[in-house]
Amino acid sequence: MTAPATTRAPGAPGAPAGPDRADGVVLGDGTTARTRAGARWRRVRWLVVVAVVLGIGVLAALLPAPTRSATALAPDNPRENGAMALAEVLRDQGVGITYVRSAGAAVSAAEAGRTLLVTSDWLLSGDQITALAGTAADLVLLDPSYLVDRTVPGLTTGWSGGVQPSPVAASCDDPDAAAAGTISATGAGVTPLGEAAPAGATLCFPVPDSSPQAFLYATSEADGRRVTVLGDAGLITNARVADEGNAALALRALGRNAELVWYVPSAGDLGADEASSGPGLGDLLPPVARVLLLQALVVVLVIALWRGRRLGRVVAERLPVVVRPAETTRGRARLYRTSRSYGHAAASLRAGTAARLARRLGVPRSAAAPDVVTAVARAARRDEADVRDLLYGPPPTSDAGLEHLARRLDQLESEVHPT
Repeated sequence: MTAPATTRAPGAPGAPAGPDRADGVVLGDGTTARTRAGARWRRVRWLVVVAVVLGIGVLAALLPAPTRSATALAPDNPRENGAMALAEVLRDQGVGITYVRSAGAAVSAAEAGRTLLVTSDWLLSGDQITALAGTAADLVLLDPSYLVDRTVPGLTTGWSGGVQPSPVAASCDDPDAAAAGTISATGAGVTPLGEAAPAGATLCFPVPDSSPQAFLYATSEADGRRVTVLGDAGLITNARVADEGNAALALRALGRNAELVWYVPSAGDLGADEASSGPGLGDLLPPVARVLLLQALVVVLVIALWRGRRLGRVVAERLPVVVRPAETTRGRARLYRTSRSYGHAAASLRAGTAARLARRLGVPRSAAAPDVVTAVARAARRDEADVRDLLYGPPPTSDAGLEHLARRLDQLESEVHPT
């Protein structure tokens, strides 16, 4: 009898290795599982990279903004030019601080019974000055330029202090000034328009050697509103708030009410007419849209570099005509002469002379014009006014004047020798 045929399960010892075995090296189409996976990854890897980049951008946009800044006089700036130390002490004393960066927001928040701090006003528009001066809140003005005239008639800003802060005594009977005693301050003070202070105003901390007499602190009360002027904005900064009685004066001036509106003008707010300008397209978009647009631009650039046409190496090619530098100079000079452009020609001569003299004397390229004039005048033993007239004076108006200027510049250059 013939023995029955036995069937072995695939994978058992002795079973034949067919082309459809997935655990073998070669699959039915001649590829392997590893090569198939590699081919799939190469097809989708750029999509994965783009998805990861977009995900990182969205995550960064959704993260909360940093609570600290580098804006000067800002209550969230911990640097030397910030005022975070004073703001934290005010919060510890129970004063609520509303930090705003636009005049419109400051006017809206400056209600009666609150204090409005204006850190700067010299670049604000007339409408913004009028709106800030017309609020019902108590005002604290730091080194003001125009708000003094609108809020305290009879006072004006008219004296500039020194460079280094120096102690100044109160010399008045105002309780806040007397509590401070002395302050370490420098800057612009306020000056009465007449011989005495206007009615209802108190002037403290007289600036020594100022004529007319200027004061670094002024207070005035009218219609239930108090206006305080601090002539030096730097006394509230982190670097100087602990000097002398600066902290006492600033805390008493800003902590008078339970709510403080802290207004630091932003670059987009300076000189803007908020009453006539509406929101733009950027204001209508959510904050995330700008980040997503930037990320999309990066993705487009990456794809363009990836799929763009590769160019070969740069090939040098002989020019059919070689123009000498001297011919270019003569051609430009003829154009200046034909158009009677004496100013451009003189500016070129002066710029070249100033650059050569500065390089010869070791003056850095970033130096300002007065520094170059001083160095050249010292080296040539000439008066600074004469050198300034030669290098930065008015342009000539005739051929003879331009020729005379060229001779004088050449003579000046021959007299300058490095020391």
